Amino acid sequence: MKQINKLDFSGQDIYVGIDTGKKSWKISILTKDFEHGTFTQPPEPKALVSYLNKNFPSANYLCAYEAGYFGFWIFNQLNQMGVSCIVVHPADIPTKDKEKHNRNDSSDARKIARCLRNGELIPLHVPSDSELQARSLVRMRLEMKRKETRCKNQIKAMLTFYGVIIPDELTNSHWSKRFINWIESIQQANGNQALSALLMELSHLREIIAKLTKQIHSLSKQEPYNQNVRYLISIPGVSTLTSMILLTELIDINRFANSDHLASYVGLAPGEDSSGDKERSTGISRRRNGYLRSMLIESSWIAVRKDPALLMTFSELTKRMSKSEAIVRIARKLLNRIRYVLKNQCVYETGVLS
Repeated sequence: MKQINKLDFSGQDIYVGIDTGKKSWKISILTKDFEHGTFTQPPEPKALVSYLNKNFPSANYLCAYEAGYFGFWIFNQLNQMGVSCIVVHPADIPTKDKEKHNRNDSSDARKIARCLRNGELIPLHVPSDSELQARSLVRMRLEMKRKETRCKNQIKAMLTFYGVIIPDELTNSHWSKRFINWIESIQQANGNQALSALLMELSHLREIIAKLTKQIHSLSKQEPYNQNVRYLISIPGVSTLTSMILLTELIDINRFANSDHLASYVGLAPGEDSSGDKERSTGISRRRNGYLRSMLIESSWIAVRKDPALLMTFSELTKRMSKSEAIVRIARKLLNRIRYVLKNQCVYETGVLS
């Protein structure tokens, strides 16, 4: 009788590094003691799971890939199919000097698999589908606002190019209806088709922004955001829109161990370059959540005008540093207030935090 030896990897860990791409993925597979290999496969989680089940039946599959263009759908599908997967920040993956200078998809996949096996990877927090949709809605409004600003700058640049001087009474109109009507009258007078196209684009962007803003305000009145929004808007300088940016980016304040951890995530923690007895601060870190840091800086300028305590602190800081440096310190204080009200689930009271 012919004997058949059936593969059985029960109790063994299989480490999989994935370098994602649009048309194909590079896969690197390691066991505890050796490298199985690196190969190319179609960009489908199902194909990877099928390969693992065929070659390593009954094993514990552990996968990792870098956060970025492909979001979290790969993470969701792999976990649903019984494969433990994590998503990691590219900058947090330990990299050898050789890998920095000789980089390709295969080496990236091997690096991820190796670091996964060594326990060197820190998984990112993966939001739920509803949390991601809310975040996308808020981010889309921010992107539309940036496009609107660019369009406004293009219109002003065109007016300058043709020697059109903005009247003094309209200089500080902040793009009111009266100001736009004046620009339209200029366009109609000289028949500038390029200016007409820019005005049409601006009108279209404003309609989109108004619609998105309405949707965000509606979302802010629903669970799970309504209560936290009420707490956050009690802080001077924090509006409903600001609150929704905070809540959709942070997701859960309890995932940050302390205020330093939160400040580091936002990008308000100082960097350091120290060696031996020499210690040197490099200013706030370049690593950041761009949406949160820019929003907090903007909110801080409003907060110093509304809160006497912050204004006094800001005035003291500007005696020994520039205003741009001082406002970063104010933003850190504002972030501490935000953390306080979210952690304690309470309305902010003036004087509780300096």
